[in-house]
Amino acid sequence: MKENPSKNERRMWKLSMDGSSCITGSGARLVLTRPDGWTLEYALRFGFRAINNEAEWEALIAGLTIAKHLEVQKIEASSDSQLVVSLTSGEYKAQEDSMAKYLSHFQSLKPAFEVLRVQKVPRAENTRADQLSKLTTTKELEKNQTVLVDYLDRPTIFEVDVMDIDLPQEPNWMTPFINWLRNGILSENPAEARKLVYRANRFQLRDGILYKRSFSFPWLRCLTPFEADYPLREVHKGVCGNHTGGRILSHKLLR
Repeated sequence: MKENPSKNERRMWKLSMDGSSCITGSGARLVLTRPDGWTLEYALRFGFRAINNEAEWEALIAGLTIAKHLEVQKIEASSDSQLVVSLTSGEYKAQEDSMAKYLSHFQSLKPAFEVLRVQKVPRAENTRADQLSKLTTTKELEKNQTVLVDYLDRPTIFEVDVMDIDLPQEPNWMTPFINWLRNGILSENPAEARKLVYRANRFQLRDGILYKRSFSFPWLRCLTPFEADYPLREVHKGVCGNHTGGRILSHKLLR
């Protein structure tokens, strides 16, 4: 029995995104809309130079990654980049190495969705995402309290290259939880094993990333000491504000 097309459309999430590149910097913005009208606006600020098509790819990949974690099954993405749309549809073949890497990352995300469409829209119809993307290159973004903001210090495709190399990591506080949740391995010490199993109820491993349940916040992503260095520096004295005390610093990190 075939699904009613109109019913299928009502279950479709919408993703509008746009990248912006100018002399003052690069960024991207995306608007993710649930079938019932609930909307998530998300901004990306780049710590690297990106041309418009690269910024558009970053927005698409970020939007699909968020949708994947929200367990979205059907999604339609709208972009005003002819190159990005044509590459995702197979109409064009990637000629540049960077475009081929972005396309490969996009292809790796496709299996997570039952339906995934990327369509071309005129820039005039993409006004909201276009306006939002330009905010990422100005100080106005810092005044906006309704938009989630993230900072990318390097391109997504660079991170893919790094992940392809399986380098041994130093054991850290997360290692026992990951060993238990992924492989069922516990400490040989019975007391430590019982303690770990009890504490592990508040943790979850998804796509190789460890999260911790919080009573006051959503699931919190756990960081290694190396990964935590950057957000600590940014929140303490970077883009998030002036030098802050320990209590305020911890609350900013949680948010």
